[in-house]
Amino acid sequence: MSSTIQIPILYEDSEVVVINKPAGLVVHPDGRTNEETLVDWISSHYPDIAQKEVGESIKLTDGGEIKKPGVVHRIDRETSGVLLIAKTQESFFNLKSQFQARTIKKNYKTICYGFFKEPKGMINKVIGRSASDFRKWSAEFGARGELREASTEYKVLGQGEVDATESKDRSEGEIKLSYLDVFPHTGRTHQIRVHLKAIGHPIVCDALYAPKMPRVLGFKRIALHASSIVFKLQNGREKKVEAPLPPDFQDGLATLEIAGV
Repeated sequence: MSSTIQIPILYEDSEVVVINKPAGLVVHPDGRTNEETLVDWISSHYPDIAQKEVGESIKLTDGGEIKKPGVVHRIDRETSGVLLIAKTQESFFNLKSQFQARTIKKNYKTICYGFFKEPKGMINKVIGRSASDFRKWSAEFGARGELREASTEYKVLGQGEVDATESKDRSEGEIKLSYLDVFPHTGRTHQIRVHLKAIGHPIVCDALYAPKMPRVLGFKRIALHASSIVFKLQNGREKKVEAPLPPDFQDGLATLEIAGV
């Protein structure tokens, strides 16, 4: 199957391909929809990865199977940025072991609502299932199911305000926004989104976790970008790969008069 998706390659060698995933692209099929995914792009542009069945598949309860060749980790559909793809099984296990040991360093950029009192901090809150919506996770009182430890470090890079009229919101006054560097030390589903919401600073344009907040800065998707990743190749050499800020971030920061560092 040929893929028409255009995906920038940030780095490639014999072990790994590192891409800049565009917002709106799902990493692998969910078994329910037929939309084109990153897996389709991998199968089209790197058929050896699919043919050699690099990686691990997902076994479904009905006996079916979702193949995700080369996929070591994922980021949400609306999140853009850096993503690792293993080219060989040896590379897959090398990267998987680093994720399990939490030695891979990930950095995200995000814009969220409100001003922070402190320039940096660490959020240590367990995450469980939301009691109100099966699609959501929660780090607040009432979370259900298995509660898993989660840690998210953040640093405020800049703060600014936009007029409420820009968002077509009927309230008066200015909407306070903060631009953050975020470093997740664990890899829970929706972790950054859930943790920032739990401390009163949900991410801009997050329709799932902040549906009633005004949409600002022209964002059409969640304001979250996987900015960089640091990992080790099989020979032990450390490699850092960065994904440039996408246009919507650049435009938003220009509106806030914040440098896109």
